[in-house]
Amino acid sequence: MITQSIGNAAAAYISAARSSLGRQASMPQPADFAGSVQISGAARAALASETSAGDAGVQRRIDEIKAKPGVFRTQEDGDYLYAHDKRFAEIRDKSRDDGGAESLTADELDYLQKAGGFVNTMAELSTDEKALYDELVAQGNTEAAAALNLIAMSRIGMGGQQITLPNGRVFDPTTTEITADNVRNLFRYLHVDETGHTDRLFESLTSYLERRDDAKTAARNRVDT
Repeated sequence: MITQSIGNAAAAYISAARSSLGRQASMPQPADFAGSVQISGAARAALASETSAGDAGVQRRIDEIKAKPGVFRTQEDGDYLYAHDKRFAEIRDKSRDDGGAESLTADELDYLQKAGGFVNTMAELSTDEKALYDELVAQGNTEAAAALNLIAMSRIGMGGQQITLPNGRVFDPTTTEITADNVRNLFRYLHVDETGHTDRLFESLTSYLERRDDAKTAARNRVDT
């Protein structure tokens, strides 16, 4: 799978989401019955049952919405999910307030993609690769993080298939390690962009990996001496 003009895939998931977020209706404060009204045990049981049934109904509605691909969801679906899925709302708010998808950790982006019905790129990264993604986000290296997201995207639906690059090289993106050499010589050729934007993203990731490898090598050398 060789894609063209991908750009910043991570940001695309946020911009694709509907910008108008449903406002939660303000709930009235519960009345203070303490000391004035005695509630019988039967009444308490009935109230608890009603509350549980309501919670179950909300969860069923959330599950139904999440089962739909994003393109089939209505504005009402999006508003309901934002109002009733606390973690989804928190992540959406964080991405809005802290600079977009680039502010999200791998786990947060994974949850947003799944709950929002977007293409789930984070599921294509290993535990170590997600840790690398979090490193890049923490350091504000948005270009390198976007490149890592593009690599994850290139793995979707591959199922171990081999890819032949225009230069004749053959490799499996799902099993190929994300190293500086592999990014420079293999992964970057899966995304063709005449503007040069994706080349800059992959060069940022390559440079970061080279610096990290150099630091690890220097640390090992200090230990050995």
